[in-house]
Amino acid sequence: MDIRQEASRGLADIESFLFRQAHLRAARRRVGAFTAEESGLTAEQKEDIERWYVEEQIYVARMVTRHIADKVNAVKEQQHRRFGRWLRGILVTMTLITAAMAVFVTAILTAHG
Repeated sequence: MDIRQEASRGLADIESFLFRQAHLRAARRRVGAFTAEESGLTAEQKEDIERWYVEEQIYVARMVTRHIADKVNAVKEQQHRRFGRWLRGILVTMTLITAAMAVFVTAILTAHG
């Protein structure tokens, strides 16, 4: 891997980290606002709810990411198979064209020879 690829990978990792942190901050803000409005909860209950909510958001984000990765891999595999079929079709076509040209050249040379 050259320096440009390493830098690109590093930037993607940083972007991913920052996105994840922003998502977690937003989740903490949402659950904090929710628990702040609930007057009947103890501080420990609020912390438990906040911890559970953030953990649930992390779990959901992983599930969504896994689902997207699975879909991307499925599409890549489908494209790979399609390209293979296309390439085989081109190979067969080129073989038939080459064989036809050989027959015609042989016929022409035989007729003139």
